[in-house]
Amino acid sequence: MGLPEVHMKFMQKATTAISRSTKGIVALILKDDTKAAGEVIYKGIEEVATTDWTADNYDYIAKTFSGTPSKIIIERIVAAATDYNSALAILKNKKFNYLAIPGIVPADTTNIATWIKTQRDTNHKTFKAVLPNCPGDHEGIINLATEDIKVGEKVYTASQYTARIAGILAGLPFTRAATYFVLSEVESIKESTDPNADIDDGKLILINDGENIKIASGVNSLKTLVSPKGPDWKDILIIDKMDFNRDDITNTWDEEYVGKVINIYDNKILFINSVNAYFKTLKNQEEFFDPSSENKADINLEAQKTYLESQGTDTTNMKDQDILVANTGKKAFLNAHVKYTNAMQDLDFDVYM
Repeated sequence: MGLPEVHMKFMQKATTAISRSTKGIVALILKDDTKAAGEVIYKGIEEVATTDWTADNYDYIAKTFSGTPSKIIIERIVAAATDYNSALAILKNKKFNYLAIPGIVPADTTNIATWIKTQRDTNHKTFKAVLPNCPGDHEGIINLATEDIKVGEKVYTASQYTARIAGILAGLPFTRAATYFVLSEVESIKESTDPNADIDDGKLILINDGENIKIASGVNSLKTLVSPKGPDWKDILIIDKMDFNRDDITNTWDEEYVGKVINIYDNKILFINSVNAYFKTLKNQEEFFDPSSENKADINLEAQKTYLESQGTDTTNMKDQDILVANTGKKAFLNAHVKYTNAMQDLDFDVYM
């Protein structure tokens, strides 16, 4: 183990970023007594036997795969289950991008939203959930708020159609947003009376442009902006990129550094240099980072200073470099300043005569 190996891992991650972005994972929780409760993983609809699921649940699985995620993790629970706790206890240790629970009722939606927020904010997971009519006010909650979604002879509620949306979001590349994604199978919807207001309210809605039914705007449910969360945090694409970086960096740190490398300044710099090379490669792709931004990681001076003070070290007369090289026990305090690119959406086009 050493810099060359870690550096190579980061370079591999960076050069495959765009292709990997189309391979998101969806987790579904389905109530179904057709077979015994438990977990099943599918990589394609061809692996799913119609006899293994109720007709409705098979339809939800098919709808999810129509969005082309790389795989679906399904937690099957008994139809009589009064909550989703058993499934959540298993899913918290899995790797997935989007959770959907088609058919979930309002009484359970708030509990799932709280679970997602806890996993993201406290446990540093990158889970997100598509939930029906859920004003979660959080970047991890996508609030699907369109009802009466007609597909063929069936009309779906927002709750039932969360699986389809989760599949779409998991399968989209970083080169495009969910905005104006056409759902060609949908014939009609209950249309919003004020789409702009709904979008501003953190609702992911479908609209009818006269020819197609499509996603109006790729927004999550976040409304309240408190530092460090700015306006960009409302965009699903931005959060997906942010989560992608977090997973790449965290996974490499866990695999190559935790317990294996002595926590001294030189080793922190080696890790930071590899992260910065990873950022630079992503920046050169342009679809990922803003090429005009520095996009750079470094040791977090202020966090390191706070830690030293908490350990009884007087930093008053210490130079910045002294703080940066100081012993921080088992902790490494790093940060990064990056700027992600977003998709085109709003056009301001003046024509003069």
